[in-house]
Amino acid sequence: MITPQQQANVLTSLGIAALNPMQEAAQKAILQDNDAFLIAPTGSGKTIGFLLPILSLLKPGQTSVQCLILAPSRELAIQIEQVWKKMATGYKVNVCYGGHPVETEIKNLSNPPAVLIGTPGRIADHITRRSFSLTGIHTLVLDEFDKSLALGFHDEMDFIVGGLRNLKKRVLVSATSGISIPDFIRLKSPIKLSFEAPADEQTGLTTKVVYSQSKDKIDTLFDLLCTLDSESALIFCNHRDASERTSELLAERGIHSLVYHGGMEQADRERALIQFRNGSTRYLVTTDLAARGLDIPEMKYVIHYHLPLQEHEFTHRNGRTARMHASGTAYVILSSDEQPPNYLDDSLEEFHLPTKKQPLPNPPDFVTLYVSGGKKNKLNKVDIVGFFSQKGGLEKGDLGRIDVQDFISFAAVKHEKVPALLAKISQEKMKGKKYKIEVAR
Repeated sequence: MITPQQQANVLTSLGIAALNPMQEAAQKAILQDNDAFLIAPTGSGKTIGFLLPILSLLKPGQTSVQCLILAPSRELAIQIEQVWKKMATGYKVNVCYGGHPVETEIKNLSNPPAVLIGTPGRIADHITRRSFSLTGIHTLVLDEFDKSLALGFHDEMDFIVGGLRNLKKRVLVSATSGISIPDFIRLKSPIKLSFEAPADEQTGLTTKVVYSQSKDKIDTLFDLLCTLDSESALIFCNHRDASERTSELLAERGIHSLVYHGGMEQADRERALIQFRNGSTRYLVTTDLAARGLDIPEMKYVIHYHLPLQEHEFTHRNGRTARMHASGTAYVILSSDEQPPNYLDDSLEEFHLPTKKQPLPNPPDFVTLYVSGGKKNKLNKVDIVGFFSQKGGLEKGDLGRIDVQDFISFAAVKHEKVPALLAKISQEKMKGKKYKIEVAR
């Protein structure tokens, strides 16, 4: 059990003054003998809600994996890892996922972490390879477990849970209620915590409907984006090919966007997210894959170019805006002959597009630069900031978000500063080594 002072130190590292009611209740429940089932909306702080009590469950002297956390997507797994690292606990953490060399992960696991995070497919692969021992794992967290099941990870999760013979604690986490829990999880008298907002509770979300005169709604989407004062937006489509086609049609009309869906290579998905997070693109055209479990900033606008079949997916999409007491707007685009789903309120306020054509949104403020080195090359954010400032002449405000990965990095730089920066650093070395630095593709 961590002391009050240790907890205060963790909260300071996280940059928060105090736990919210959900996090306090989660901590109390997870530290009891029973299993726990936590239901809370996207953006409510669930990750801290389960990571903080896990810290109390870890045993300092143990040299094997103690806690296993499964997440449905690579992006959510990385996000959990980042929160744990930010907590500055002193306990090692590793994350495992598909889309990059398994050999790197095996090498990392040779010195076992106390906390192991991963996607079901990759963790099942490591168990088959015997990359790490299961005997010391006493705590299992299934984050967004319903999404893992929906993505087809039932067999992998069954295999993983079946191999954990010494489990003492199971924690299920979801943003959706009313989910049937598979028998293989073997929950023992779980303490159920539900923090869903009551239906009549006032939130900062406003939902508006925009009617399109034609069945093909692309012109309506274009006109809507031109009215949003160049603010970023998530644009949801129901299918992968639709998201790609929509992005292409917007490009033909002069609006740049990036695509994000499950059919893309992991590296391409990650680059799209990096550029969206750091302000190098304003619009992300996506499937429901982006509705939850992603580390993206608070959105002011969500646009439903297509409506999902299920109401809970509609709710998850809208959860990307109006989070944590902020305000936001969800726009639903309907063609004149489109039959809206039953869950959609038929009294929604209609948003009338201006009759006068609006100017195109402003281009993004930043451009993303690729750097051919990362953590494994002993590079960190401070190194990149120093290099770009001292050798490239960048001033405060010229440099935005920096993402440092194992072997590559990405840095957001003000659009107008990029040509001069690249010219100045073309022959310079960073920490004694020359790296390839160019505009990210």
